[in-house]
Amino acid sequence: MTELLLKYFRTKQQEVQSEKRYDTQCPFCSMQCKMQLLEQTIVTRKKYMTIGKDNPTSEGRLCIKGMNAHQHALHKDRIKYPLLKKNGEFVRISWEEALSHIKENFTKIQAEDGVNALSVYGSASISNEEAYLLGKFARVALKTKYIDYNGRLCMSAAASAASQTFGMDRGLTNSLSEVPFTKCIILAGTNIAECQPTIMPYFEQAKQNGAYIIAVDPRETATTKMADLHLKVKPGMDAALANGLLKVIIEEDLIDEAFIRERANGYKEVKEYVTSLELEEIAEMTGVPSDQIQKAAAMFGKEESGMIFTARGVEQQTDGSAAVRNFLNILIVTGKIGKVNSGYGAITGQGNGQGAREHGQKADQMPGYRMIENEEHRLHIARIWGIDETELPRKGVSAYEMIEKINEGEITGMFLMCSNPIVSNPNANFVKKALKKLKFLVAVDMFVSETARLADLILPASSYLEDEGTMTNLEGRVTLREASFSSPGEVKHDWQIICDIAKALGKGEHFPFQSANEIFEELRVASRGGTADYYGITYDRLRKEGGILWPCPSIDHKGTKRLFESSFAHPDGKAAMVVVNNVPHVPKEKPCTEFPLYLTTGRIMSHYLTGVQTRKSASLAARNFESYMEIHPETAKKYHISDNTLVKIESRRGSIVVRSKWSATIRHDTIFVPFHWADSQNVNRLVSQDLDPTCKMPGFKVSAVKVHPILELTSH
Repeated sequence: MTELLLKYFRTKQQEVQSEKRYDTQCPFCSMQCKMQLLEQTIVTRKKYMTIGKDNPTSEGRLCIKGMNAHQHALHKDRIKYPLLKKNGEFVRISWEEALSHIKENFTKIQAEDGVNALSVYGSASISNEEAYLLGKFARVALKTKYIDYNGRLCMSAAASAASQTFGMDRGLTNSLSEVPFTKCIILAGTNIAECQPTIMPYFEQAKQNGAYIIAVDPRETATTKMADLHLKVKPGMDAALANGLLKVIIEEDLIDEAFIRERANGYKEVKEYVTSLELEEIAEMTGVPSDQIQKAAAMFGKEESGMIFTARGVEQQTDGSAAVRNFLNILIVTGKIGKVNSGYGAITGQGNGQGAREHGQKADQMPGYRMIENEEHRLHIARIWGIDETELPRKGVSAYEMIEKINEGEITGMFLMCSNPIVSNPNANFVKKALKKLKFLVAVDMFVSETARLADLILPASSYLEDEGTMTNLEGRVTLREASFSSPGEVKHDWQIICDIAKALGKGEHFPFQSANEIFEELRVASRGGTADYYGITYDRLRKEGGILWPCPSIDHKGTKRLFESSFAHPDGKAAMVVVNNVPHVPKEKPCTEFPLYLTTGRIMSHYLTGVQTRKSASLAARNFESYMEIHPETAKKYHISDNTLVKIESRRGSIVVRSKWSATIRHDTIFVPFHWADSQNVNRLVSQDLDPTCKMPGFKVSAVKVHPILELTSH
């Protein structure tokens, strides 16, 4: 009788409880951690949980964002149908109506204002297939030269510096598996502990193995706490600090003469410049004591192996490209590149920051990292796309410069995909004002973001759980994101939306794709022979191998784990060193009587980019539900600001209100504000529109500001 009862209850339990597993990848940072979503159904209630899945990069680890990513994908506020703005309100329409509106308005704009009056603003969070297709869409379906993407605000400085120095740009020149065995590491402007938490074990293993870690940051962070030496540099003085390190390395004869002679150009000029500098003057400029500069240089120069990693702290400057090049100068003079356990790493920010810039979203680039002004490159891509080379537009402008052209009336229409430029761009008040001038704005998104509010038409996009495709992580490792979760309502994948619009515009023959894999097969051929060569990568291989490092020129090629072992990618095979002046070409804002403090910005662990997705996660929003200003207690007292109170921060461009947070570990002359919030807490309202002349990166990390309490401090 007991056995019959047990059998009965087991049968009933199976009827009311089931479990499904969905393979996927985290939609957030560039580690692109593999994971599974577990869906348990108990009676009529569904319960979800995310677990890590083994892979070559993060080895099954997940951070707090990855574990809770499904909360935004399943949120009730997801856009499920096309929405058209009528009388200031969004109303549901059919896809047929949406495509008709796009055709009518795009055609009218180009007829009245010219072919380049339409622009495309892309994203570094979409898949390689969608990035590739968006670039093709702009140039073939719309025939416009104006396309750029939000990765311009993230990776352009590192990308341009690596391309100019080495002849090519891949996030890491080595795989992460070499990090634990290097002897000295410089972390310049990177807070990996909060921005890429699942990468931390590589550096912790290096430290356990005896590596000496040097951190460069105006603030003390969870990352700098791991370091043996923290160089608390003044905001914006990273290039000058690198000159100080170079000066000591060269004058102390810690260089690799054979490497310089055989594999580098420009050393003589760099040596002449840095040896003419005074170390004490550099110490004064940077705020880093000369003895610390000497110690850091000696440690890096003397060790047999070493790696340098840069991120937004160094790169988001109006001399960000030059600053990165100067850190690369250090690698070259010490011969620590192209060797075992030695190399460079640009810590990519967005999920597909690497792949999204390789296949055609940047104003000057086409698939495979080909350049749109290169005649040979143009012919190759035109042949793949089935058009005449003369039909390909020429180079456009950067993301922020497109906003300026909207303001000037040259651009009157925009197709915006998975980005939120009125929060992410500098001089954000101006950006919002400019976008309001557009005759027609189409936004593709999962939610009604701050920018989507301004749109005339919003198209519903699928989430990471629903949209299959490849992503390229910070190593340059191409991975396949599986996706089998059903899309809600009438949601479509980004690539489907692009194909549908192209068809509506009469260009369907160039966009016949029925799956992401079909797009990838064309991408493979388009990238063949290019710098970022994906030709040897297939979906089948990715499923079997878990990820492949490009370049991978043939099916039997294993992928390239370490770059530049025998030569660099310039025609002569040598790296190009360059003199980086301590005084940048674009003057940076400096504190003055009216605006006495430096403002620097950055990320926090619980949020991502402009927060559109992470603020829809209850678990993540609860950890940080509002923005804040980190300020030294002595500085706070000087300006009558108590801890945990509302303060107003002002620059020459605008103001925001956030909550104060005392920190004894930040520089006295600097405040820090994270950039994940919008509207009255959007810190990018305060940031200048000045751009790096090389890569057009805005100077997010240096603004001059003043602060004062909303309610005056009455007692302390």
